[in-house]
Amino acid sequence: MTIVDNITAVREKIAQSAERSGRLASEISLIGVTKTRSPAEILEAAPFLDAIGENRVQEAVRKKPDCPGTPEWRLIGHLQSNKARKALEIFDSIDSINSLRLAATLERIAAEQERVIPVLIGVNTAEDSKTGIPPEDFEELLESVLDCPHLSLQGLMTIAPFTQDESEVRRAFAFLRDLTERARASSGLPLPELSMGMSGDFEWAILEGSTMVRLGSVIFGERIG
Repeated sequence: MTIVDNITAVREKIAQSAERSGRLASEISLIGVTKTRSPAEILEAAPFLDAIGENRVQEAVRKKPDCPGTPEWRLIGHLQSNKARKALEIFDSIDSINSLRLAATLERIAAEQERVIPVLIGVNTAEDSKTGIPPEDFEELLESVLDCPHLSLQGLMTIAPFTQDESEVRRAFAFLRDLTERARASSGLPLPELSMGMSGDFEWAILEGSTMVRLGSVIFGERIG
């Protein structure tokens, strides 16, 4: 099957899961995760994706110039503060804010550039994950981001536990959904985005309220390198 065939099949599964959750397929964005993928592969997939998701700043720096006409680029991987300036040059959204320091650095640079950057807060909902802010520290980071006028908080992101146990994975997703609802109540913001679900669990994520799935291998095949 081609990349386009794979995306067609994925879109059908998204539609089925959306219907089961009482929503429309159009309410779920499809982000193509392009880590290790070539510009040619990205260009083949791009017309059928809602966004490009890259994990690493330097990889995006190399590839994006060779990918004209693609949809927005979102940084979905961990961002070191010393790469924040370059990230803001390349990406349309930073989906992985996980520390007070990173939030402050992005705010300072965005203020210098007189721009507002959309962001998501990454939350750690799995014991086996090293990404995202620990839930007990979320409120402090939320308040910090809300105090940054050049950061436009759009919602939350997480990576589920690496397990085939559906109940455990869905508990993590439900936790993030509940955390988002509490953040909406406390902030008064709509926080429309709930970025959760990857190739192995995106259908469960949609059932738990995901508005944005990040898919790599089911689109491009198994990762090389």
